[in-house]
Amino acid sequence: MAVDDKRTRMLEKHPGSIKIQFALIFIAVSAGMIALLIAAEAFFLQPYYIKKKADAIRQAYSSINLAGTKGDFYLDDFDLELQRICATFNIQVLILDSDSRMIKSASGDSERMARLLWKNILGNNDGSTKTQIIEKTGNYTLQTEQYNASGTKFMVCWGYLDNGSIFIIDSALDSVDETAHMSVRFIAVVGLIAIAAGALAIFFITGRITRPITDLSALSEDMKKLDFSVRYEGRSNNELDLLGENLNGLSAELERTIRELKNANNELLRDIEKKEKIDKDRREFISNISHELKTPIALIQGYAEGLGEGVTDDEESRKYYCEVIMDEAGKMNSLVKKLLTLSHLESGENAVNFDRFDITELISNYLRSAAILLEKNSASVRMEEQPPTYVWADEFLVEEVLQNYVTNAINHLNDEKVIEIRLKKIGGKVRVSVFNTGEPIPEESVALVWEKFYKTDRARTRSYGGSGIGLSIVRAIMEAMHSGYGLINYENGVEFWFELELSDNV
Repeated sequence: MAVDDKRTRMLEKHPGSIKIQFALIFIAVSAGMIALLIAAEAFFLQPYYIKKKADAIRQAYSSINLAGTKGDFYLDDFDLELQRICATFNIQVLILDSDSRMIKSASGDSERMARLLWKNILGNNDGSTKTQIIEKTGNYTLQTEQYNASGTKFMVCWGYLDNGSIFIIDSALDSVDETAHMSVRFIAVVGLIAIAAGALAIFFITGRITRPITDLSALSEDMKKLDFSVRYEGRSNNELDLLGENLNGLSAELERTIRELKNANNELLRDIEKKEKIDKDRREFISNISHELKTPIALIQGYAEGLGEGVTDDEESRKYYCEVIMDEAGKMNSLVKKLLTLSHLESGENAVNFDRFDITELISNYLRSAAILLEKNSASVRMEEQPPTYVWADEFLVEEVLQNYVTNAINHLNDEKVIEIRLKKIGGKVRVSVFNTGEPIPEESVALVWEKFYKTDRARTRSYGGSGIGLSIVRAIMEAMHSGYGLINYENGVEFWFELELSDNV
């Protein structure tokens, strides 16, 4: 069904309600603003005008008093300044000395101002004016005066300057009341016309606003019925069109979601396959653990039973039995520790603590500590003299990686029995590699040597007590530090390597 048909039905249900509401809101807000403006002019315009006029006269008094204190009354610059003050503040000024001689005058009627000055100084009010004092200080009095006969109103400031001169400042007050009344009447008339015209305009303008609203309402009604074929079409590029576009997007998204739900069975099957793979990995892990523990447990049990049953009375044989039991128990203990270490690394329980250290010194210290193990296996270690090389990494974990690489190299040496450790700077990193002479790793096993319990030669691994965990620990450590690692096959041996970030503060 078309959106226009839906819109027509919506208008029949709610004919023009939004348009009327908009018009009433506009009229109420406009009337309130006009009433507020009229009230402000009626109550605050005259006090505001009087305050500003008083501030202007005070400022004029300060300028004149300062000139009198400096003795600038008779300078041409003061005449220019006095004219500027009078023009700026629309005032008249008369300054007399103590003998009533005129010093300066900026007035069109100096005699009137002189009479006004002495009338105020002598307090001789004949009742022709109504006086209201605004401010009275030790030097001047600021007041308003209104002639009873004409109603003319003006502001007067009279008194004494600091140099002893007498002054009067006079400024006529405009008919503020009449101006305010005229302004109120004008605003009221213009406001009523504006409200009427605005209400009429808003009534028609809101028609263009309500049209897309009703279209959107019809669209939402279709969406409620899961009909996503109707689309909103707007041309105003305003917020309502944006809402319409969002509803179009929502409609398309719901349609896409329903389509995706129809494929949920396939997703569910993939999840089931994933779960089955996890179960398979778990079973393989248990099987590998069982296989690794089965042989040492059997040996321990067999030799322990032999000791218990007194199979031999020979002291040398009993000592051999005990050594076998201790050796197999040590292998089991080492396997459990490696598994715990690997579990902690893979689960993120072991926090990586980055620090700055010298990798060259770390390698040298480890080789010194492993000297007995290397000598026992007749391994020859070669390493060129290296300057201090500072890196950012976890020093403890890096030593663990180095130990696994060197141990792995010792266990896979051939007759040459050569282990070579190299350091090479590549960009902002240093690559540490451990090479051992021996058989290269088969290509099909290169990607698998990092997996748990993987052994390229199980018989040989068993002979030196390997568990297939060491390289898995290396992988977990390097991935935890977000650093590279790998291996390279050569005709005469294998090189395992890892990379660390060089320190910028070398």
